[in-house]
Amino acid sequence: MSDKTYRVLFVCTGNSARSIMAEALLNHAGGRRFVGYSAGSQPKGSIDPLALRALQHLKVPAEGARSKSWGEFATADAPLLDFVFTVCDKAAGEVCPVWPGQPMTAQWGVPDPVAAEGADEQRLRVFIDTAVTLKRRIDLMLALPIDTLDRLSLQREVQQIGRQ
Repeated sequence: MSDKTYRVLFVCTGNSARSIMAEALLNHAGGRRFVGYSAGSQPKGSIDPLALRALQHLKVPAEGARSKSWGEFATADAPLLDFVFTVCDKAAGEVCPVWPGQPMTAQWGVPDPVAAEGADEQRLRVFIDTAVTLKRRIDLMLALPIDTLDRLSLQREVQQIGRQ
């Protein structure tokens, strides 16, 4: 097993819910081998409170989380990314920046919990369900023997995870 730390960016349009939850989930479960980041193509500038409540429900800390632009990760001084996962269908169709380091990319789209209607408790359930789906995908990625897979095999595996 290598000592490499893998850097993963989760991208969404608003960077207010799905990508924020994915970042926190990966940072919680990834130990020292993975560092999660999140960004949006059109960041809202704030995090949906129900996203934070869903993370709290799963006992996942989100200190320091903030809504930010994906442009922060396309600069020369940005961390070199190993993976970029789009967690919403809308951002997948957008023209993405050129990521330094040519990271592996995959579509891990999930429905937008922000669009859920109903009372706060009903909406919170949708946010929790979204977080659980993201957690399952992250857990599957963490279980991959990344150090032993060639790039093509790894690409196929992370794309397959997005379909589960």
